[in-house]
Amino acid sequence: MTSRNPFNFGDLALDESFTDREVELSELKSDVLNGQNVVVFAPRRYGKSSLVWRATQELVSDDDVLVAQVDLMRTATKEQFAAKLAQAVYEQIATPLFRARERASQVFRGLRILPVMTVDASDGTLGFSFTSGHTDTDVDATIEKLFELPAELSAERGRRAAVVFDEFQEILDIDPHLPGLMRASFQAQPDVAHVYLGSKRSMMERLFNDENEPFWRSAKQMELGVIAPTAFAEFIRERFQSTARGVEDSVVDAVLAVTQGHPYGTQELCYALWEETPDGETAADTSFRAALDRVLRSENAHFTRIWDDSPTSQKLLLQALAREPLQKITSGDFRRRHGLPTSSSVQRAVDALLDDELIAKDAPGAYRIAEPFLAEWVLRFGS
Repeated sequence: MTSRNPFNFGDLALDESFTDREVELSELKSDVLNGQNVVVFAPRRYGKSSLVWRATQELVSDDDVLVAQVDLMRTATKEQFAAKLAQAVYEQIATPLFRARERASQVFRGLRILPVMTVDASDGTLGFSFTSGHTDTDVDATIEKLFELPAELSAERGRRAAVVFDEFQEILDIDPHLPGLMRASFQAQPDVAHVYLGSKRSMMERLFNDENEPFWRSAKQMELGVIAPTAFAEFIRERFQSTARGVEDSVVDAVLAVTQGHPYGTQELCYALWEETPDGETAADTSFRAALDRVLRSENAHFTRIWDDSPTSQKLLLQALAREPLQKITSGDFRRRHGLPTSSSVQRAVDALLDDELIAKDAPGAYRIAEPFLAEWVLRFGS
């Protein structure tokens, strides 16, 4: 029987694919149990959703917490937002409390606008929607009541509750007034934890760190970094051994030297490394080089688009950082060595690349390419 690849990237890292984060996992679970609001900050593909998913699943099974999860991706209107809220409240809070579907659906009787409920003929699940054409006042009143339902329902049954908002920055595009409405409702719910995460860090930071925004100082901030090399090294070796393959220590070191402990990037490279290692054999340097080539081919379209969309100043800076990371990039010596423009032009390029999360700042004035494999791609193909 052919073994299944034990590494996973692109989807949520579940079960055995979940790596380390034990400190963050314990902290997040404790915060939710205490009714503490939390915003999770991290660059793209650092495993925010995987961490929150793991925490909520353990809370539901071990601590009997009711957790409603609302993904705001592809939510264009307030009516669609209300429908997602209603779906989450019904499926993840009301149904576990009342068991009977008919009783669970009765929780919406107090809404200003009642949702249209449809039954999926294939599996019997309920779908929710709100028709357009209502006044903003009625829609806002309906959403406000939906915000209140998790606290009301859980309190009635003596249960703790949490609401998770994924891709939370999209709330601004749905309606810029919604954050104020949410904040007013949530601050009166000390026993319900609200967890926020999003993929656009600059927008998330503005929402929670700008004193002019309603969510300023409203949530504890959790910062996710890369995973420690020692923890990732142990995980890589264990995953190979679990499928009757081995991996040389030098190869594990080479993987982590390329990915720098980036969660998504490490899983992606290890996935390719496992595929390049025959069943029953040990991954050696030749397998590693073939795996890196495979990943670069897979990422080529993505990196080509980044490169083509970047102005010359950003391309020059990426080339410089690929050759010499963690240098004082605005210094005269560094700029002369790499043919960079004036320090003001370099700083503008830095700001743009930071905003796109392509580079990261590790020390004052010192930067590195943060996007996994982009530095290697630039060295090979960026010209």
